[in-house]
Amino acid sequence: MLTITRKLEFDAGHRIPDHKSQCRNLHGHRYTLEITLTGNIITAEGNSDNGMIMDFSDIKALAKEHLVDVWDHSFIVYEKDAAVRDFLATLPGHKTVVIDRIPTVENLAHVAFGILKSAYKDRYGTGLHLHKLVLHETPNCWAEITDA
Repeated sequence: MLTITRKLEFDAGHRIPDHKSQCRNLHGHRYTLEITLTGNIITAEGNSDNGMIMDFSDIKALAKEHLVDVWDHSFIVYEKDAAVRDFLATLPGHKTVVIDRIPTVENLAHVAFGILKSAYKDRYGTGLHLHKLVLHETPNCWAEITDA
């Protein structure tokens, strides 16, 4: 299987409401996102993408449109974390992303995979699809999800 991977970074805040350590406090991370795609190589003479699974700039553009620009410099909050949601609502124009689960790196990777899976699915009729997503919360801690 041939794959290609594009890496992007973004900054976001979150909290893990019931966590036993400092992660229960409001804080943020410099996240690193690795998007791995697979599919057949494009074979179209004269086409800009000839010889590629997908142009890396197109991978970046789709990731930014559907996920990175949405999450970058936002506070990602669990929909049932009423205290933080209420507080953030008092800040005019605050960039808040509400998700249906606690924003652990595992859950964020799962949500991101769902968002990006549909963004890349078979864009060229070549079987292109999201194979793996890696989300680094810190340089030493990350979650991976693969298309089984």
